[in-house]
Amino acid sequence: MDIDSMVKQLMTAEKIPLDKMKQQKQVLEWQRDDYRTINSAFLDFQTALSNMKYTTQYRVRNVTSSNDNYVTATGSSVASLSSSTIQSVSQLATAATKKNNGTISASPSNKIDATKSLESQNFAGGSITWKTGSVETQSITAQGTNTAKLDLKGETLNLDPNYMNIEVNGKNYKVITSGTAADNEVLVDSDGNLTFNSNVPAGSIIKVDYTTQENITQQTVNKDATEIQLNLGKYTLSSVKVNGTDYTLDGDTLKDASGNILGTYDSATGKITNLNTTFTEDTTIEVHSTQNYSAFNLKTYGANNQVNTKTFLFTGSDSLNTVMNQVNNSKVGVTMFYDSFSDKVTLTRTETGDFNSSGSEIITDDSDFLKTILQFDDSSQEIGGTNAKFTINGLETERNSNTFTINGVTYTLKQTFNVTDPNTGEVTNPSAPVTLSVSNDTDKVFNNIKDLVDKYNTLIDTVNKKLTEERDRDYPPLTDDQREQLSDTQQEQWDAKAKSGLLRGDTILSSALTQMRTLIYQPVQNPNISSSYNQLATIGITTTANFMDGGKLQINEDKLKAAIEADPTSVENLFRGTGDTVSSKGIVQRLYDNVTSVMNQLKEKAGNSYSTNNQFVIGRSLNDLNNQIKSFNDRLTQIENRYYSQFTAMEQAIQQSNTQASYIQQMFAS
Repeated sequence: MDIDSMVKQLMTAEKIPLDKMKQQKQVLEWQRDDYRTINSAFLDFQTALSNMKYTTQYRVRNVTSSNDNYVTATGSSVASLSSSTIQSVSQLATAATKKNNGTISASPSNKIDATKSLESQNFAGGSITWKTGSVETQSITAQGTNTAKLDLKGETLNLDPNYMNIEVNGKNYKVITSGTAADNEVLVDSDGNLTFNSNVPAGSIIKVDYTTQENITQQTVNKDATEIQLNLGKYTLSSVKVNGTDYTLDGDTLKDASGNILGTYDSATGKITNLNTTFTEDTTIEVHSTQNYSAFNLKTYGANNQVNTKTFLFTGSDSLNTVMNQVNNSKVGVTMFYDSFSDKVTLTRTETGDFNSSGSEIITDDSDFLKTILQFDDSSQEIGGTNAKFTINGLETERNSNTFTINGVTYTLKQTFNVTDPNTGEVTNPSAPVTLSVSNDTDKVFNNIKDLVDKYNTLIDTVNKKLTEERDRDYPPLTDDQREQLSDTQQEQWDAKAKSGLLRGDTILSSALTQMRTLIYQPVQNPNISSSYNQLATIGITTTANFMDGGKLQINEDKLKAAIEADPTSVENLFRGTGDTVSSKGIVQRLYDNVTSVMNQLKEKAGNSYSTNNQFVIGRSLNDLNNQIKSFNDRLTQIENRYYSQFTAMEQAIQQSNTQASYIQQMFAS
């Protein structure tokens, strides 16, 4: 007997209810996915509505100048629709500049190379006075307390404040080494403890530039090594500790305190050779090294007499370009510039304006580098910064910058004009006053509203297609057996038909469209809206004549632009107005509330990609089906086992009967 074949045929009939349950499960999964796709479409529209809540979408200001050779301007959304007049500009704002006292190279024929190391240059002021040690930088994340600690890694901290710089989120703090820290100060001790006057907000970055007596690193020497390759980079070797013994460099020989020699050091290659010790295992050694370094300090004044001070550390291997980049990228507000042709250096404020009318705006210290090498001192020529001086609406005033903002309008002064000489009365650059007129940018506001309408129509089209999509019941989901008999293309074609119409006539979506149409048609009852512009239809936005469009909107461009020009405030409040009732809310807020409600309903129905099945309706139905499928599979297993048992017993009975019949036949034959 072909038991497998017979059981398979019998089980095909038994599996019919299972196939139907799997088909139900597939339909629910497709339906869930369709709901989620629709919910994504609502989310896109919700985002567009959210953007249209901002005043910047409706108050797009144009500012025209009657003479943009002298003054130009731009307007933010807070700028009122008005005009202002600048009668004169007597002075433009300039940045303070300090020039050094002379050329910095040793001779015209041997000028410095700003790209090469400072310790290799020949300066007119001689060699830089270097200190020996190591320049380090650490960034520490504040924990919300008034303390922090440097990880010195066994190195000895140099406590000289002239060689230390501490910033918190870019703000510089004065370093003190005794007493109690005041505001904008930090107390540092020899163990690397930092104490501020008050708690530093958690997450703030404390950046510390400091120096130590030497750089200490560790590296591993392999077993049986016959030489040691040191990784010093730009440092110079001073000593090595091996197995607890210090070996100090004496010429090219490394010796301990008793004169015992470790080996010979080649500074060119960084190798220690001729070793007098044997490494019987991998060994960690301690390498002590130093570098030449120096420092200088710059101080500037800012708005409200704020003083900006920063200490700059640099090494002998740094180039002048590297040092200048440090200055230029800092927040001290100074640009350092070297001109190779004139062989001179200048310091220029990054901000225009007069920030210290009683004295210098760029203050250099007495460091060897600034005073002797770059030749900056108290006698250095400084051209002070100046404020822009002008008359606006009859009021004489001034600003630190040529670009400034008044009442939402940002003005840029480009040239002086109508400047009267107080001695002669002569007027330089005579001109009519410059009028700056603020108006609404009708085209941009129109485009913003049109984009919203387009997104609304896209949503309506997406939902409407799902609501009216035909359900082809001749194409249920394929069973596993049916899918095996079809090609991939045939499966895709079948699935496309089987998936269609799953949301046809859906009550959530039908109700959503009805509510959205109602909310759009109703007038907005708001005291900030003229009765002439309290409905979309009154500003040229109406539904299309084709009822098959499902309530899509169309725009009369001329009518909408005319409304924006005639009463921009009413148009703005028609869309983004707020209120306690639906009738007093603007169109955007109404739709936003409705869309949010629909999205919540869809999420309750079908969840999202982060939801578990027990969190939404379809998911709970899927769980029930999964349990039914599991139970039915267990039942099918029992039925299949019973069939096999029955057929096996039958086969054994037949075999026994055949054996008996054969025996009887043999008996009769004999």
